[in-house]
Amino acid sequence: MTDMSEFTLKTRLLAALKGEPVDKVPVCSVTQTGIVELMDVVGAPWPEAHTNPELMAKLALANHELSGLEAVRLPYCLTVLVEAMGCEINMGTKNRQPSVTGHPYPKDLEGAAVPADLLQRGRIPVVLEAIKIIREKVGPDVPIVGGMEGPVTVASDLVSVKSFMKWSIKKTDLLEQALDIATEASIIYANAMVEAGADVIAIADPVASPDLMSPDSFRQFLKSRLQKFASSVNSVTVLHICGNVNPILSDMADCGFEGLSVEEKIGSAKKGKEVIGTRARLVGNVSSPFTLLPGPVDKIKAEAKEALEGGIDVLAPGCGIAPMTPLENVKALVAARDEFYA
Repeated sequence: MTDMSEFTLKTRLLAALKGEPVDKVPVCSVTQTGIVELMDVVGAPWPEAHTNPELMAKLALANHELSGLEAVRLPYCLTVLVEAMGCEINMGTKNRQPSVTGHPYPKDLEGAAVPADLLQRGRIPVVLEAIKIIREKVGPDVPIVGGMEGPVTVASDLVSVKSFMKWSIKKTDLLEQALDIATEASIIYANAMVEAGADVIAIADPVASPDLMSPDSFRQFLKSRLQKFASSVNSVTVLHICGNVNPILSDMADCGFEGLSVEEKIGSAKKGKEVIGTRARLVGNVSSPFTLLPGPVDKIKAEAKEALEGGIDVLAPGCGIAPMTPLENVKALVAARDEFYA
């Protein structure tokens, strides 16, 4: 166990995610961190920062160095792996993230497989290079969080959400095949990020949300794939699912991820902690769209302190930071944590 006076940002975050004692709750983002204000400050705007490793690293570093968030998190979208798997991508704008516009297997899975050269495709080499650049810059004591789309979302992007939901009812064999291909690809990519220097792999799996898939489908089809992912990735892992995940929160805690990242929609951190017990640690859950983006600073601090009082294990935005969020508002999250311990 680490002596309480000797924590680095990295040892503190890893200990907190493993449920070990820490001197104070770490504050970081396991979700998207690119904001327009920082793009301007460091000269690393979207969409260029999605495809250039130096710019990607520069923007990711900025939201650690200039806001005080205690980890460096990259990249800025949920399209890197699915692009490498054959999806068409709209690269977005300076304040809008890339999105999937075309799916390779909407009708059936004819010819679908994990490409042998997966790690050489699309922007995967860019992300891996950016992780190496960041590690070189921050040294060994700052944690790097590698973010990516989770296996459920990968599967739905390969076949389209519409087909994915239809198959979950009418063609479960196709659904399971899509999930297996997606899970395999996700594990390969995640472990490549770990090898490049990531300390934590955080997956965002919005399509696993009860907003889209029933809790029964989660238990029947999705849970085992998430378990396989968590047990096959050689690092600490965090699972983020959007929306009100209360109907599946206990199942999420059984998936083997050290951390569960949740939105404000679950209600209080205290309640969430009661559900998951010691099976996983809770990350969040200050509202990105309703608190961090509009502010004011007092409201951000109040919501952050409520999460801390409720026993949140890692204080973080409840979802990806909105690109138009002011830097001052991100700093307020860190200030709230510091004031909580003052």
